[in-house]
Amino acid sequence: MNCIEKYFYLTPDQKDKFEKFKLLFTEWNSKINLVSRKDIEFLCINHVLHSLAIAKYLDLDGTKVIDVGTGGGFPGIPLAIMFPKSDFFLIDSIGKKIEVVNDIINKLELKNAKAQTIRSTELKGKYDFVLARAVTNFPKFFVDVKHLIKGGFVTNHANGIVYLKGGDFKEEIKPYKDKIHIENISEIFQDEFFDIKKIIHYKF
Repeated sequence: MNCIEKYFYLTPDQKDKFEKFKLLFTEWNSKINLVSRKDIEFLCINHVLHSLAIAKYLDLDGTKVIDVGTGGGFPGIPLAIMFPKSDFFLIDSIGKKIEVVNDIINKLELKNAKAQTIRSTELKGKYDFVLARAVTNFPKFFVDVKHLIKGGFVTNHANGIVYLKGGDFKEEIKPYKDKIHIENISEIFQDEFFDIKKIIHYKF
């Protein structure tokens, strides 16, 4: 995937895994609508690289991470490839999507990732970071996941929620303003797709 190598150094194993991921995801997407058929040709930038914006902002090495509402495996699978020493738990309430995610995890031999059909509100474990790609409005998401976060500072930024979102969300984050840092992805990646994309980091 050339769009990744434009911004990241990849080991041969990582290169191989990203190429396999592209093939597996494309094959599955022809059977189950994980992303729109029109969007599949932009898989690398719109989904994989978008997920990896978190890797530019946050060093996840050695952390325990949960990806809530993972859908087809974003941002969890690309980040699990990028951070093999971290522990990733991918969840979604839709069983068919988790079936796909588990198949991809198994075929990529990602020993640091697992997936389950479950809602965040049903879980009791603690994680350094909760990740998501705009699964709902931020206040609702916050309420649903805040019990999962273990406070502290284990990497280059404070533990918390890292949320990928686009557009105007000023009203959504007003109640949390003092706790939130916003990173413009357009300052990380030059592709036009990222012009209005942001990373919202709620610091616990």
